[in-house]
Amino acid sequence: MLAFLILVTVILASAHHSGEHFEGDKVFRVNVEDENHINLLRELTSIRQIDFWKPDSVIQVNPHTTVDFHVKAEDIFTVEDFLKQNELQYEVLISNLGSVLEAQLDSGVYTTGHSYEKYNDWETIEAWTQQITSENPDLVSRSVIGTTFSGNNIYLLKVGTSGSNKPAIFMDCGFHAREWISPAFCQWFVREAVGTYGSESHMTELLDKLDFYVLPVLNIDGYIYTWTKNRMWRKTRSTNAGTTCIGTDPNRNFDARWCSMGASQNPCDETYCGSAAESEKETKALADFIRDNLSSIKAYLTIHSYSQMMLYPYSYGYVLPKDNKELNALAKAAVEELATLHGTKYTYGPGASTIYPAAGGSDDWAYDLGIKYSFTFELRDKGRYGFALPESQIQATCEETMLAINHVTSYVLEHLY
Repeated sequence: MLAFLILVTVILASAHHSGEHFEGDKVFRVNVEDENHINLLRELTSIRQIDFWKPDSVIQVNPHTTVDFHVKAEDIFTVEDFLKQNELQYEVLISNLGSVLEAQLDSGVYTTGHSYEKYNDWETIEAWTQQITSENPDLVSRSVIGTTFSGNNIYLLKVGTSGSNKPAIFMDCGFHAREWISPAFCQWFVREAVGTYGSESHMTELLDKLDFYVLPVLNIDGYIYTWTKNRMWRKTRSTNAGTTCIGTDPNRNFDARWCSMGASQNPCDETYCGSAAESEKETKALADFIRDNLSSIKAYLTIHSYSQMMLYPYSYGYVLPKDNKELNALAKAAVEELATLHGTKYTYGPGASTIYPAAGGSDDWAYDLGIKYSFTFELRDKGRYGFALPESQIQATCEETMLAINHVTSYVLEHLY
């Protein structure tokens, strides 16, 4: 029996780690002072394949910022040599990405069964959506709002007590496949909502007066791919005409100044905007649902990682929304609330100036559709682990994010009428 268990463990571990291994890969942080430095980075990307972590691509690099990127083991000597020769200041954030990814799953191996303090694969999350619904029939219902490119069902959970014409908050996770902490938060949120309902908790009032639409993973195909083939995959898994390059960035695929600033028309790029706005089945399913339920949806919250930021429109240009003053004050209060638990510091502000310009994003689209309280959360951390945030930080990340989300939803509830 023991030999059998060991064999199963080995099979599961190897299944999880098939495909890209990342052994010896490094993550660099480079200080960018001026346009000359930006041009040097562009030159570097033309000679070596660079996986940008923050910002998402070289086209988004601004002066007086830092840039994080991942380099394959075989390119490290060339990249370090280039940085030194050109006197670009840099540090190594992760010296061996392979070992950090191994350590990301605290058990060291992939464990079966759902857990809120572990990263769960799609099969486990899908089963969880069914289970949480059947265990809480008075509070949770599940629907399918569409299918992905590969034919996976896109599940939406509606959380709240029964009642007609209730205002709603829409929250989604898992836009970018490699941002694993994002779906972990959506699962945590649902557990907290149903687990504290009926007690003297604040959540009881919220669920009595509001509905929450929670989309646990939008980019399911990409998420599955990060578990089976390439942990650092970001985009969808759709095919693109005339190229072998796969996928579109779902957060450049919305009809919000689509494919202008900070988005790419090259299907091989991480920020590829797609062949048209809403070209992706996933994006269209989300957009259709929100349009169909626009009269009730009062806030749109989209959960990403990393960099510890709370952003509001606009990201598609350096323009401020008409509600800038109110959104700024609300974001400030929410991040202050978040910091009270573990001291985690978030920055906040309009997307373009706070992080970088990026057209075609879901928050800008939702805001322009008339959903005033539209926010993007970039969860932990600030780059020490980046997309490889260890499971040991899931609980603290989710606990503090709950405080910010609760603050926003309470505010929205007070300002409805």
